[in-house]
Amino acid sequence: MTIVQRASDLIGSTPLLELARTGTGTRLLLKLDHLNPTGSCKVRMARRMIDDAELDGRLRPGGHIVEPTSGNTGNGLALIALERGYRFTAVVDHHAAREKLRMLRALGAELVFVECPSDGGVSSVQRRRVAARIAAETGAYHPDQHNHPGNGEGYTGLALELVRQLGSVDVLVAAIGTGGSLCGTARALRAAGAGTHAVAVEPVGSIIFGGAPGIYHQTGAGSPAGFPIGDNVDRSVIGEAHRVSDSDAFAGARVVARRTGVLVGGTTGGAIHVALRRLYAYPAGSLVVVLCNDAGEKYLDSVYDDEWLRARGVLDELAHRRMERWFTTYAESVRVATRDRQARVAVAA
Repeated sequence: MTIVQRASDLIGSTPLLELARTGTGTRLLLKLDHLNPTGSCKVRMARRMIDDAELDGRLRPGGHIVEPTSGNTGNGLALIALERGYRFTAVVDHHAAREKLRMLRALGAELVFVECPSDGGVSSVQRRRVAARIAAETGAYHPDQHNHPGNGEGYTGLALELVRQLGSVDVLVAAIGTGGSLCGTARALRAAGAGTHAVAVEPVGSIIFGGAPGIYHQTGAGSPAGFPIGDNVDRSVIGEAHRVSDSDAFAGARVVARRTGVLVGGTTGGAIHVALRRLYAYPAGSLVVVLCNDAGEKYLDSVYDDEWLRARGVLDELAHRRMERWFTTYAESVRVATRDRQARVAVAA
């Protein structure tokens, strides 16, 4: 048994779970990175951004950190801050999952709330403005996760884990928000010699790849109208991009929970939806990995609650059945392929 002295020493070495495979030998694997401390992959890049600030002198003992967040980056920063003796202020809104906000408080973060837009959307622009003002007035360190190079670089370890676990990754699928997890991991995989094809998934209503703006209820991914896309969305490493509705994303998470017992966040459900839908589009024998970036336990009163979904018009039984049908189709293709191979062996004998 390994005994560590800090929770952050437990970051990394997260497992893989096979979710589906096809008769052509393509496998869909989930990288269960939500099993990191704080229940999210974002703790990887939070640690890296604070490491960088300490190295270049922007953070000194007893310093103050401020960052706008929908929860997961904030919880990662809160963990590293408490371990190293920093004060942390998270600029949030009530669009964030309630459990994420409760976790921030439990980890000792100070919460500054901004008002959500009257149309029910997210307040990313306002959160960012308030965080910048607090930093200017107090001298606090403001990492700015959307543009900080340590965000993407913080996932180098994740990429190296995948190389050790799999040898290579043919297709990497992930929800995209700041861009750090998908683009940083894909860059590091390629630097390690993998020819990884990166697939970005954003909510319908997000404008990262030029779609029509609108309201969406997936938290931690996408960008609303008026929000400047940061440097960590590196289009040069993204091979394809897809938009997924709230109904499909939440159905993806819920069906996976019922099939495997693993609870993932809604945006991860969207990435799983896209990966399952397109599994036959990739060459036979491909290794397709979905990054599970967020734990579903934070969404028991939202993504996994029928009444919450109904109130927002995103409970779609057809979407659930469509996911189940894909699983059934792939499982049947494996049975057919196995039967055909056995028949060929029998004839040859």
